[in-house]
Amino acid sequence: MFYRMKIAEALVLRADLAKRLDQLKLRAVRVAKVQDGDTPAEDPDALLAEYEETAQSLLVLITRINLTNAATMLGGRTLTAALAERDVLRLRQVMHQDLAKAAAITQTVSTRSEVRFRPTIAVSAVQRKADDLSRALRNLDTKVQEVNWLTTLQE
Repeated sequence: MFYRMKIAEALVLRADLAKRLDQLKLRAVRVAKVQDGDTPAEDPDALLAEYEETAQSLLVLITRINLTNAATMLGGRTLTAALAERDVLRLRQVMHQDLAKAAAITQTVSTRSEVRFRPTIAVSAVQRKADDLSRALRNLDTKVQEVNWLTTLQE
């Protein structure tokens, strides 16, 4: 089923197969029962068989992607390690960005009796860190995308 494709192509196919599984599940669930005397709009056994076949294709594809990622080097580490770093960079970047945003909320005070809020962090420093993490994330993601388009999926 899978010709010699690049990792990037395999990732697109993986997403398509996952969507196909979702669609097949919805269709099968929809025809799992019918009113007595009626026939289902589609054959649930055929849908289940197609689901299982698609799931097997997805399993093979994910395995090949993972094997390729583990064997492909990017900047002195495996692509698998680079992907893990990218995921953690994204988490860290979002945290710093959300923290800076939360602390930078301004308020208008009309009377002296209103509660006043103040930031508990140095907003500019946290925002600067978020910007640095964004830059690192973009740079790493660009390198990963390049490798994905240049590397052939392993058999």
